[in-house]
Amino acid sequence: MYKQEEIKPYGKDAEKGKLVEEMFDNIAPTYDTLNHRLSWDIDRGWRKKAIQKLQPFAPQCMLDIATGTGDFAILAAKMLHPQQLWAVDISEGMMKIGAEKVASEGLGNIIQFKKEDCTQLTFPDNHFDAVTAAFGIRNFQDLDKGLSEMCRVLKTGGHLCIIELTQPISFPMKQLFAIYSHTFLPLYGKLVSKDSSAYSYLTHTIEAFPQAERMVDILKKSGFQAVSFKRLTAGVCTLYLATK
Repeated sequence: MYKQEEIKPYGKDAEKGKLVEEMFDNIAPTYDTLNHRLSWDIDRGWRKKAIQKLQPFAPQCMLDIATGTGDFAILAAKMLHPQQLWAVDISEGMMKIGAEKVASEGLGNIIQFKKEDCTQLTFPDNHFDAVTAAFGIRNFQDLDKGLSEMCRVLKTGGHLCIIELTQPISFPMKQLFAIYSHTFLPLYGKLVSKDSSAYSYLTHTIEAFPQAERMVDILKKSGFQAVSFKRLTAGVCTLYLATK
């Protein structure tokens, strides 16, 4: 078990997956606003860089894991022009907002939302050209199982692209991020979302989550090859690219 798997929202003694679902249902109405404000809108650039990594492969059938309100899926549909993109999550509250955004963008013929447990996907083996995940795998109840499922549904030769929040490793960003994530981030998140623990949970899971070289090893263990990573914004976010 990885350290972040032991961290649960609300401190309740219950299955992590259920608590994560409850948390995201609770914060869904304010999630997009907080995402952009707390990252100073830099999260938009992170998503764009990740999708650009997939452009040379022109994936036509895609899966976006832990899609949330669908920002990554929507941008992928606009930049990559796939024929089909499944956007899946455990939170129906988040996906409801995502579906409204997709409809307003006129992308309903490409993007389809579906409630899925990312550790037990219902899609067949070797089905997708590309699988993506933005800021979601940190919340998996079982990281190894979730990554193995992502590998299972990916076609041989297909590509995985993940972006995840991580801890900077160099001075002064490491120190500045620690101060920011333990003070302003949870306080502002609480004020806007009215959820007293969701954004403290965010900070604790970022600190506990395996990153960089360790994450590369975990991805390889899950069946991926040619795994690489790139730190973005001095390591506040890390982009992982892999092939099945």
